[in-house]
Amino acid sequence: MKKKLKKAIGATLLFIDKRWQELTLCFLVVSIAVLAFACFGWASPSAKNEISEETISDWGLSFGSENTAPQGNVSAEELKKYNAYFIGDEQEKKIYLTFDAGYENGYTEIILDILKKTDVKATFFLVGHYLKTQPELVSRMVNEGHIVANHTYSHPDMSEISDKEAFRKELSQVETLYNTITTKQMLKLYRPPQGKFSVENLKMAQEMGYTTIFWSLAYLDWDNTSQPDPTESIKKLNSRIHNGAIVLLHSTSKTNSEILETLINDWKEQGYTFGTLDEFLMENNVEP
Repeated sequence: MKKKLKKAIGATLLFIDKRWQELTLCFLVVSIAVLAFACFGWASPSAKNEISEETISDWGLSFGSENTAPQGNVSAEELKKYNAYFIGDEQEKKIYLTFDAGYENGYTEIILDILKKTDVKATFFLVGHYLKTQPELVSRMVNEGHIVANHTYSHPDMSEISDKEAFRKELSQVETLYNTITTKQMLKLYRPPQGKFSVENLKMAQEMGYTTIFWSLAYLDWDNTSQPDPTESIKKLNSRIHNGAIVLLHSTSKTNSEILETLINDWKEQGYTFGTLDEFLMENNVEP
């Protein structure tokens, strides 16, 4: 009886010892993992160092702490291979203000008045429809020192266009309209509609002499049936502004027409200056 009891106690102690070793090992592994995260952070699966030839991407951003530059789902270094950018110098408190527009919604004059009042120059990425229907506003943009850039003729999903001639036509038709209105040559800046792109797109734009411009700050301002609250929008944009920011706003947005002057003044008070995308090209040694 005593022998059986001793044997049972021994087996129990052996079992406890094994479980204790396993728990200790698990605790050690978790501790190492936590330490590694604290020191280096996890490698984000969305942060691609390279884009494969087959990749079709929707441009995307992930934000960390307030007022720090976001991470793009393709790195700045990789984009630069194709003459594409989404952010400026992260060591400099400079902002590049840009607007996208496919049509006029009655707010562009207000926005232009604010830009004139605050002495800020912006870039307007326009589609063919806008240039055809709003030549007076396009002329005003140019005459007041703003840049009018290429947002394609018909605002398609450019990632689905693999034919070079079709791609070229989307950009060249906008160039022709711009030249007709202003008698000037368009600065070769291109923004793919909805941020949809492929490696082949980037290469084709590069071959045409274009610089592809994405963005490092935007928000849901484009839906005119559900405009964001002005106070919340100011709060959100102020918390996410950062050095070198290429800011995307839509000039079709009522909210933007209401908050733009406050935003510009807030950002100036925070020590930011406003650059232009032609300056950006020179800073990055890109031939305009």
